[in-house]
Amino acid sequence: MFIDQVEITVEAGAGGKGAATFRREKFVPRGGPSGGDGGRGGSIILEVDPGLGTLLDFRYNRRFRAADGEEGHAKKRSGRDGQDVVIRVPPGTVVTDMETGQVLADLVRPGDRVTVARGGSGGRGNLHFTSSVRQAPHFAELGEPGEKRRLRLDLKLVADVGVIGFPSVGKSSLIAAASAARPKIAEYPFTTLTPHLGLVAIGPGESFVLADMPGLIEGAHAGAGLGDRFLRHIERTLVLIHMLDVSGLSGRDPAQDFRTINMELGLRSADLAARPQVIALNKMDVCADLALVERLERELARNGWEVHRISAATHAGVKELIHAVWQRVRRARLESAAVPVGGALPQHVVIRGPSESDDRAWEVQREDGGVWIMRGKALERFVQRCDLNNEEAVRHLQHIFERTGVHRRLRELGASHGDTVRIGDSEFLFHDEDVEELAPSRRRKKREPA
Repeated sequence: MFIDQVEITVEAGAGGKGAATFRREKFVPRGGPSGGDGGRGGSIILEVDPGLGTLLDFRYNRRFRAADGEEGHAKKRSGRDGQDVVIRVPPGTVVTDMETGQVLADLVRPGDRVTVARGGSGGRGNLHFTSSVRQAPHFAELGEPGEKRRLRLDLKLVADVGVIGFPSVGKSSLIAAASAARPKIAEYPFTTLTPHLGLVAIGPGESFVLADMPGLIEGAHAGAGLGDRFLRHIERTLVLIHMLDVSGLSGRDPAQDFRTINMELGLRSADLAARPQVIALNKMDVCADLALVERLERELARNGWEVHRISAATHAGVKELIHAVWQRVRRARLESAAVPVGGALPQHVVIRGPSESDDRAWEVQREDGGVWIMRGKALERFVQRCDLNNEEAVRHLQHIFERTGVHRRLRELGASHGDTVRIGDSEFLFHDEDVEELAPSRRRKKREPA
């Protein structure tokens, strides 16, 4: 079964909690804090496996979760990191974030990999919070939660040449004649329901990948004949072979078929419409009207198209067609700096985290009801890592708010004593005092289980 589009959910592991322990040994008075850091949560990684050709493995398994990091230990021992989860995908997989619509990665070459959900950082142990005025901290940080995403995986076949045309014009027969592939061949519409790939050998070290594209009829760009599913597979191709049935047995006009398919390509994308094409007039062995073929050849040649007469069934003219296509593939590879075999190399999109300036930036906004909403990755991270049930940890968080200018900014915007301040999933009460400005409320949102 050929599966070329799936939706999956990935969740990275949470970081482990830091330890708040002290060194307690004989003859070592006042040993001091010795809490180790929590381990980092496991990440979710997608990696190209050249042995895969479909997304069938995701049909029944669409949820992936990495392990959490281990909690820190005494004697300055850090917790173990959570194990990463590596998900194998076929070459040509495009990864899209379902919530934002952003393309996260385009994985083409064997070994290409991308981290789609990063594990949370482990919390720091109390060893990190010692100072001249706080020599025995009794608190440690909590671990950060891991990233969670809903992803769509789209498989776009990696082929140099795509064979297009109406059903039953001989696309599968050409694949069988030019390569070792053996697709199903029959004389009825939509015999081919999945694309087929074939490796065409030209000479020593010279070859290209050929793929037939089913489902192309009028209205294909809008989903007719499954065309919206299969049009994506020719977006990576360098050259197109446009096959026309000139036998006269189908009752269709090959000139009109040619215009219809090209119109569908243009409706899909302007780039596809401009893709180089070689026209193959197929089924010449059973052609009933040579005059029709000659008129069609003149019309196509007048518009600058390269035309070849072939018979995929008897292999007549196939060798000449393949060599003509190979010359175009070679030129296109040079122009696009493509890899030797396997199609054009697209621009890879890599997930990048926010810059340091963006990470530290924060903003304040007041909602109806007098609630102050503070947004900023750094502030939210401080709150996530703070154990709000530990009074000493809360005081440390208050000093962070003071140093970052949170208190000052709230005063400037007119925050009143007792106003609610929300940061992430936690709420605080604003106190307009000199020393303790914020106190955690008891209305903190209950944390969801990992």
